[in-house]
Amino acid sequence: MSRRSTTRGERAVTVGGSALLFLLAAGWGWSLTHVHRAAAAEVPRTGLAGAAVASMASALSTTSAPNAAYVTGAALDAITAHMLATARGASGKLEAVIEPTPRAITPDSAPSGDSIVYRQGATVSSAPRGAGIWNVLLEIGGAVRPIADLNVITMVPFGEKSNGHVGGYFLGDWPSEHGAKGPSKAPAGEYANPAGFIEVTQQNRGVHVSEHFTLGDFVTHDQPNVWPKYIVLQSKLVDKLELVLADLQAHGVDPRGVHVMSGFRSPQYNYTGGNTVGRANLSRHMFGDASDIYIDDDGDGQMDDLNHDGRISIADAAVIGAAVDRVEAAHPELVGGYGLYTAASGHGPFIHIDTRGYRARWTGTSGG
Repeated sequence: MSRRSTTRGERAVTVGGSALLFLLAAGWGWSLTHVHRAAAAEVPRTGLAGAAVASMASALSTTSAPNAAYVTGAALDAITAHMLATARGASGKLEAVIEPTPRAITPDSAPSGDSIVYRQGATVSSAPRGAGIWNVLLEIGGAVRPIADLNVITMVPFGEKSNGHVGGYFLGDWPSEHGAKGPSKAPAGEYANPAGFIEVTQQNRGVHVSEHFTLGDFVTHDQPNVWPKYIVLQSKLVDKLELVLADLQAHGVDPRGVHVMSGFRSPQYNYTGGNTVGRANLSRHMFGDASDIYIDDDGDGQMDDLNHDGRISIADAAVIGAAVDRVEAAHPELVGGYGLYTAASGHGPFIHIDTRGYRARWTGTSGG
């Protein structure tokens, strides 16, 4: 091989290497600019402040966080999804972990040196403190990253209820406070007093507890001018509802029009508020694991024609009931009741779904 050929080859390698280095540098510069712009623009749905994203962007541009600097957003999503799979529930669609007492989430796994922290307003802590809604963030390689669509919700203790009230909101008394017991076939504790109450304000009622449901969906329909309100809500109910919606979608029903007609019902409302016909004295609505729902994709305020027979009837609620049966067969830990209800004054047909711990089926004309 001649010296000219060798020199030409060396020159080509040099030029090619320089071009590659230039492209890498340009790409790295674009990535940093993109991250900084995203930090300024991003406002996550759960209310996480842009400061957390900005913190991550800052860490990416320094040498103090070399591990995080080379982790893409997709990789971080994969890390957090793996760490917090249990928190997302069997449906994979939960967006809140409801805890009776303030405590940290136990991750399914965690890379060495990484941790989960919590923020409420300006307060950042290694664990939630007191009642309220805490945003969840991941500390990885010196950077702080908000975990999309996940909060920890801690409760006001049941013992803070006095004379049937928490603050100015009237809840009434639970059956067990007067010695009533649930059915003998119910698992122990299913009819005990709730552990506590979630405080719902005008500001946080839009916070998602799952993909399709918010805190406000489960508020009792009473005392419209009293805020904050207090509800009981169990994660297993929300998880079951999401599984039912996923099953309906798999069977050709669009679940985006789901409406909660009745979620949590305080004891005083269950016994005296609105139309009480058909309401059970031990209604699961009082224990936070029951909900009356219907699917209304066309926006006319009532159940859609889910079975496509050309009319709206209890048979459409039965389509949802079939989905409940399939979900319970696949997830026996979520077994419970469902009731199919016909249309009545003020509402169309609907279905009651709960997770009472044993199988129950019925039909009715109102209540639930």
